[in-house]
Amino acid sequence: MSQENVEVVRALFDTWNARDMDGLRELYAPNVIVRAPDGWPEPGPFVGRDAVLRQWNEMRETWKADVLEPAGDFIGSADRVVGRFVWRGAGHGPDTDLELTGVWTVRSGKIFETEFLWEHGEALRAMGLEE
Repeated sequence: MSQENVEVVRALFDTWNARDMDGLRELYAPNVIVRAPDGWPEPGPFVGRDAVLRQWNEMRETWKADVLEPAGDFIGSADRVVGRFVWRGAGHGPDTDLELTGVWTVRSGKIFETEFLWEHGEALRAMGLEE
C-alpha cells in the first residue's frame, strides 16, 4: 500500500503544478483535514474539501505563479507518506521559497489528512523513522 500512497501524493504535486484545482479536489477525501505548520497566518485546521480548496485558492492568489518542488524522495509507511518540498511563488508579492515537510495520510486512494511541519526531522520522528 505505501507505494500506491506515494503515487497519490506525487499526483497531488503534479495536479497542483498543472493548476488543476478540480483534479486536486478529487484527490482529497470529502472529510479531509489539513493542519498548517506552527506560526502559519491562517492556522486552521481546515476541515473538508471546500475549506481546504478555499484555503489553497486564497494562497494561489498571492502569487502570479507558484510551484511545489519535492526536495527528496517521498517515504511511504503504512497509510502515511512523508516528504520535504519547496513551495516557490513569484509575481504579485515578494518571491518566496518556503521549505516544508508534509505528512499525508492516504485511505482508499484519497488524501484523508495532511500535516505540514517546518522541521523534516520532526515529521520523520512522528512516523517512527530516523532522519
